[in-house]
Amino acid sequence: MLMDIIKARHSIRKYTDQQIDRADLEKILEAGNFAPNAGGGQRSMMVAIHNKELATKLGKMNMAGFDRSKLLGGFVSKEQPSTIDDPTIKNGFYDAPTVICVFCQDNFFFKTADAFCMMENMVLQATELGIASCIISRGYETFASEEGQELMKEWEVPEGYACQGFVILGYINGQQPQSKPRKPGRVKIVE
Repeated sequence: MLMDIIKARHSIRKYTDQQIDRADLEKILEAGNFAPNAGGGQRSMMVAIHNKELATKLGKMNMAGFDRSKLLGGFVSKEQPSTIDDPTIKNGFYDAPTVICVFCQDNFFFKTADAFCMMENMVLQATELGIASCIISRGYETFASEEGQELMKEWEVPEGYACQGFVILGYINGQQPQSKPRKPGRVKIVE
């Protein structure tokens, strides 16, 4: 059953305006809270924005300093275009009505690993609940402005913490994408 959920999960970048239920959001946050974390230190925290207007504002802040010239890759998806594919996208959260910000101790060596374990748990839980999701980066950039720093203070994010990434949540607008075939040679077993 877990493998079915893993295979069913897709990065969704087209959302309806329908908000997810608070009870589902709490289950998704619980999944993030029980993610593996380096040394069991639980040095990360999540701030869930269950407000479409504020999620949109953050999504625009996420794109504010986006520099296309620094991209390493090109095309992502025709079915679910990303900010890489479509320069007209101005909301880095693709109009999803809910976003979870993952903050970690900025001076901790394993902060990125901890954050991505949390985010992976959350997108898998969302998939099981029938909620579309996508992991988004550019956390530092989103909160680098004075406005971003004020939001962190308002949300009582401790000093010395920085945003590592986001999980956006909502309901898919359109069809579920098809899984891409797996590239050969990515798995090896040495005995």
